[in-house]
Amino acid sequence: MFDDRRDAGTQLAARLADRGVEADVVLGIPRGGLPVAREVAAELDAPLDIIVAKKLGAPGNPEFAIGAAASDGSVYLNEEVIEQLGVDEGYIEEERANAAETAAEKAENYREGEPIPLEGKSVVVVDDGVATGATAIACLRMARRADASNVVLAVPVGSPRTIDDLEAEADEVVVVDAPAQFSAVGQFYRDFSQVSDAEARTILREFGADAGTDAQSPDG
Repeated sequence: MFDDRRDAGTQLAARLADRGVEADVVLGIPRGGLPVAREVAAELDAPLDIIVAKKLGAPGNPEFAIGAAASDGSVYLNEEVIEQLGVDEGYIEEERANAAETAAEKAENYREGEPIPLEGKSVVVVDDGVATGATAIACLRMARRADASNVVLAVPVGSPRTIDDLEAEADEVVVVDAPAQFSAVGQFYRDFSQVSDAEARTILREFGADAGTDAQSPDG
């Protein structure tokens, strides 16, 4: 049980340090992943940026994910669920385009200045936990598509089955706990209150200033 996302980030950062993980860039998945990612970036002495994806909702049930799309259009589709529901290709393409556009708008809204280039860099993608893993996979694929040299996924907690699936997408997956009795990420936090847009922007802005990087400022 984590006290809150900051505590989870501290524990995750310690696990990464113990594993000898190094990073050129830490990428938080907003919004919940950013407070966790800040602690990781501080421990690894790396600049902090964001990587954004949005779930693709099922027909008639937008809260049920059939996949996810990242801001650059990278996509993950749960083929098993799509086949079970009989979702047609036209619907999937429309949802992918809408999700990618929404993710791109969100990234632009949170970030000041240009994104940190990932080509040839070792990146650590951080979220506050993984249940289905849809958004995490889309984000990992975006990092791959940007030619990152090494991609690590780091989360405080996740479903064991999902963690297994994610190991096929990342060079390494680091998790503090993957309990057998898993139903939702929030059950492992005493405080799992929502992270606001304003808080997400503040974390990015203040971390950039504290770290003395130009990652979040168009003026450098």
